[in-house]
Amino acid sequence: MDDARAPTAAERVRTLVESSVSAVLDIPSARPPEPAALGHGSPEARAVTEDGDVVLLVPASSPAAQLAGRASGDEVTAVMEITDVAPVAVPHRVRGRAWVAGWLTPVAPGERGALARLITARHPAGPPAADVAWLLLRLEVGEAYVDDLWGAEAVEPDDFAAAAPDPLAPHEADLLQHLAASHDDQMRTLCGLLGETGPACAAAGAQAVPLSVDRYGMRVRFCGLEGHQPGACFDARFEFPDPVNDVAQLRQAMRLLFEAAAG
Repeated sequence: MDDARAPTAAERVRTLVESSVSAVLDIPSARPPEPAALGHGSPEARAVTEDGDVVLLVPASSPAAQLAGRASGDEVTAVMEITDVAPVAVPHRVRGRAWVAGWLTPVAPGERGALARLITARHPAGPPAADVAWLLLRLEVGEAYVDDLWGAEAVEPDDFAAAAPDPLAPHEADLLQHLAASHDDQMRTLCGLLGETGPACAAAGAQAVPLSVDRYGMRVRFCGLEGHQPGACFDARFEFPDPVNDVAQLRQAMRLLFEAAAG
């Protein structure tokens, strides 16, 4: 997707990889004959290097760490699956999934300090358990794929490496929760921008829930509208006049959006 009014597939994958949403690491060679979880693990934190490799912080006792440490130069194939769930209460909360496949190796001793600082910059709180031994692994990206609210699309490694995460991503959960909890009336006024559908939002029980926000705009899920089937919902996208780069610019864009809806 090359539309300048929307994030590209590479940007969407990069945003999810560098976020703190749930991720599972699958190592096919570690799958047991029974459907247990021995071949899977959840990285505690992750970040992306300038070259587009994904750095993973995992327990030293995890299958991923053990296999990568024993590989002795052999490639360990791994797939990281990231599940993006809306941080607000809304029907059908899973907003999308991304998969990043590649080759897993331990981080070389000479790189550990710099990459540990990179992980800390992305996740300042650090590992929650001080009594656990941690290991840094590198996932060299071979291919990536995203299936989300924008659609399904493959991403080439070079495009992933060149992409930048959305600048609002670290703040998105707090922003959406604040809008849902404190600005319900203003959210409902956005119905006025939907043409003939607008008056239906005045129905008792109608909801306008902020589903996602990025530098280009906000997506809202409308449910319970008059004239629609019970339980039926639909999404509407509201674009900002100009892309925003930080929370201050977002507040200004939201103010203009609500003013347009009220006027």
